[in-house]
Amino acid sequence: MSRAKCRILCVDDHEDTSEMLKLLLAQEDYEVVTAVTIEDALKLAKSEEFDLYVLDKRLPDGSGIELCEKLAAVTPDVPCMFYTGDAYEVHKREAIAAGADGYVAKPDIEGLIEGVRKLLAQRECAATA
Repeated sequence: MSRAKCRILCVDDHEDTSEMLKLLLAQEDYEVVTAVTIEDALKLAKSEEFDLYVLDKRLPDGSGIELCEKLAAVTPDVPCMFYTGDAYEVHKREAIAAGADGYVAKPDIEGLIEGVRKLLAQRECAATA
């Protein structure tokens, strides 16, 4: 029996970014589900199991910081990391204070993949349905 693929929920309002992440992370043998809004992300988090959340900071219906806090309340054992265009240290501190486990500034793809690997290395991933 093969091990379960880690499932990642990627929340970004730019469809091209979500598709790129889906393709790149699939090459790393992760299953990626995408959402555009906080509302959609929370619905998915409540109805499906994920092993990691990758969030953008700016979303059409609010802040990724707010979403990170809500996801931590709904699924406290699932790590959350940001992949966002907000690159200043103050943004990183704000995300970490909200419960984020990682913060990578766009367009650092290698940093993102390394962060995902690091956060998922010790997890026993959710079985896919």
